[in-house]
Amino acid sequence: MPEESLTPITVARLLREIAGLLADTSPSAALDARLIVAHLLHCRPNDLPLRDLDDVAATDATAIRGLAARRATGEPIARILGEKEFYGLSLILSPETLVPRPDTETVVDAVLASTERSAGTAILDLGTGSGAILLALLTELPNATGVGIDRSAEAVATAAKNAERLGIARRAQFRPGDWMAGIERRFDLVVSNPPYIARDEIESLPVEVRAHDPHVALDGGADGLDAYRAVFPDLDRVLTAEGRGFFEIGFGQATDVAALAKQSGFGCLFVRDLAGTERVAVLSRQG
Repeated sequence: MPEESLTPITVARLLREIAGLLADTSPSAALDARLIVAHLLHCRPNDLPLRDLDDVAATDATAIRGLAARRATGEPIARILGEKEFYGLSLILSPETLVPRPDTETVVDAVLASTERSAGTAILDLGTGSGAILLALLTELPNATGVGIDRSAEAVATAAKNAERLGIARRAQFRPGDWMAGIERRFDLVVSNPPYIARDEIESLPVEVRAHDPHVALDGGADGLDAYRAVFPDLDRVLTAEGRGFFEIGFGQATDVAALAKQSGFGCLFVRDLAGTERVAVLSRQG
């Protein structure tokens, strides 16, 4: 081991070193450096300026450099830290869960904009992953209950852990399943961020996605629409009379998704994300 690696280094100097290491590979190098250093030092990123002159133990500095090297290869910071914030909630991740993205918060916003917060709403979350959508809704809707379904048993276990950490496990159930197969009750809301990337487009995605997100959660089939074809025909059986479905969609898919909804007897409206893209398809029998 080089002698300099055993020499204590201050927090401020280590931050500069890590930010410099990431400068050519990450557009958020300074932020990434703060997150990595704070993670290994078990403090909040905002507390680091108070520790500028503190020495970092050689073993901690080595570990920090190791995490930074992973980030330099394109591994997402959320994967490295093992958690991601979504709708103000800190969610743990696993290899079988997508990293929750800001676009998906539009699904939560759309539901909350049209749902009475005091109602005892029953929610079904399809392809729940880390549980992000369902747990955000249960946090905002104190009388709601929900069921999260995922094909991956590991994702189901991760979502259940997140529910426990957030203190809402008694209102959330998670279980493995294939979309709505085996669901024998009705729900007021069905929500989902399904796979919607066309299969031959996956390899053109940023390395953070194509190399680190589970492909089963990305691959929407040849045209990206397989999940909607699988789910929409079964919605009538699972939704209550005035129930609605909220589904995240990809760029340019609104026309095709609306046609699939119509074939299954549902009207379809769209909610745009902050970039102005039609991001959420809202299905209802009333149109």
